[in-house]
Amino acid sequence: MAEKKLVLSADQTAEQRYTALEQDRNSFLQRARECAALTIPSVMPPQGFSSSSTLPTPYQSLGARGCRTLASKLLLSLFPSVPFFNYRVDDQILQKLGNKRGEIEKALASRERAVATELDICVFRPAAFSSLLHLVITGNACVYIPPKGEDLAQLYRLDQYVVRRDAAGNLLELIIKETIDYVSLSDDVRAIINTKDQGEEKKLGVDQPVDLYTRVYFDGSMWQSYQEVAGTTVESTRGSYKKDENPYLVLRFSTQPGEAYGRSYVEEYLGDLDSLEALSEALVEGSAASARILFLVDPAGVTSLKVVTEAKTGDVRSGKAEDVTTMQVQKGADLNVAKSSAEEIANRLSYAFLLHSSVQRAGERVTAEEIRYMASELDDGLGGVYTLFAAHYQLPAVRLFERRMEKRIKNVPPLPDDLATPVIVAGLEAIGRGHNQRNLSTFLKEVIGTLGPEVSMRYLKPGEFISRAAAAYNIDTEGLIPSEEEIAQAEQQAQIMALIQHLGPNAVNAAGGMGKEGVKGMMQPPPSPQGQ
Repeated sequence: MAEKKLVLSADQTAEQRYTALEQDRNSFLQRARECAALTIPSVMPPQGFSSSSTLPTPYQSLGARGCRTLASKLLLSLFPSVPFFNYRVDDQILQKLGNKRGEIEKALASRERAVATELDICVFRPAAFSSLLHLVITGNACVYIPPKGEDLAQLYRLDQYVVRRDAAGNLLELIIKETIDYVSLSDDVRAIINTKDQGEEKKLGVDQPVDLYTRVYFDGSMWQSYQEVAGTTVESTRGSYKKDENPYLVLRFSTQPGEAYGRSYVEEYLGDLDSLEALSEALVEGSAASARILFLVDPAGVTSLKVVTEAKTGDVRSGKAEDVTTMQVQKGADLNVAKSSAEEIANRLSYAFLLHSSVQRAGERVTAEEIRYMASELDDGLGGVYTLFAAHYQLPAVRLFERRMEKRIKNVPPLPDDLATPVIVAGLEAIGRGHNQRNLSTFLKEVIGTLGPEVSMRYLKPGEFISRAAAAYNIDTEGLIPSEEEIAQAEQQAQIMALIQHLGPNAVNAAGGMGKEGVKGMMQPPPSPQGQ
């Protein structure tokens, strides 16, 4: 039903659709601005903000430091410098292919590295960090990954787009509003503006902004997109994408049933941040008042006010010390109460934002293992977030960069869907394929420890283990590990050399002509380009 409405709504202009959907966004946008004001105000500036406006400055920096630290940890876990996904091959398919798991995983690992290289070409990680920072603070972000070419990934803030979703939370419609200078517009857009009003170009000038709308909606089978300016569609911008290839990733930090927009991580701790801000303001202003030095002179005393004001350090003047006093605020006890409360709140927020200082317990003899264990416990608390990002951020990004890589490298064919599927390794395991490697190493150690080295080698294939371990470590073994034929030939040569050393050359001569030919064939080195 929703899909039919979307198709019919295509008769409306994108600006009209944006205005209609804007009402549902206002409450989330206001909440996002409140969260940004207590952390990093530039992430979501106040309404009406311009380049000449001044951003508010929080009295505490814990919110900003916590948000950046958490965003950095998420970036390291979700998009590390090594491939953050694996290609999973079905066991039945492996059997049909001769059960050569090591060779297949080696080829898939090479493809993983090619996709990771595509991320670097698109300069995706800076945009990913900005998007994660927005998600932590505002709960919403939109990332555009260009389907081809050398265009860079782009981020849109919550105040730049509106969305519509179905009851299950699936995206149905997205409209982005960009304000662009006239001089930066394409020729097609300029032509539309000039057609609308012949004097528009003179009115706008080269520095005047123009509202450009980009609309993306799902028609039931494909994603349709186009851009609009001045109520007119720019026909050259029309495009369509497959269901799982939408280049616009509309992200949410946490979801609630029936809501089209997400809730942020900061919103969950907004009360503590607000209290810490108020206490920090009181401490700063109270400390400034306490630090003020003001001398009072008794007007009925014998000490002259002029003597006090004009005296320099070390001068000798006549007077009584009792006539001169220093004004004191005498609010030290009250400020200590505020300081104690602020420290307690700051400690809670440090745990929430996974700051290093909160991981280490009080004491001098804290082991590194304790820190790793406590950090692991804190990271486990974000397990639901990792799962959401894996499904709605990492996996769509992998598919989009796969398509970009296939278009850029012409000789790389698409991967058949029935052969292997990308699987995201999320959370603490997102640093690569280390989890699989640890399982493989643990299994090998347990087998050798239980059966012994000699018996274990009867049932284990060393070459297969090396291939799988190299794939788990994401290492290209081309030219590094010899093939089975090269290993067999080297073993034969070693056996012949051992036989000659043990029996001597006469033993080979005694074997007759057939024996000499056999030894000669086994000793024959592989043909070289020069050839003897």
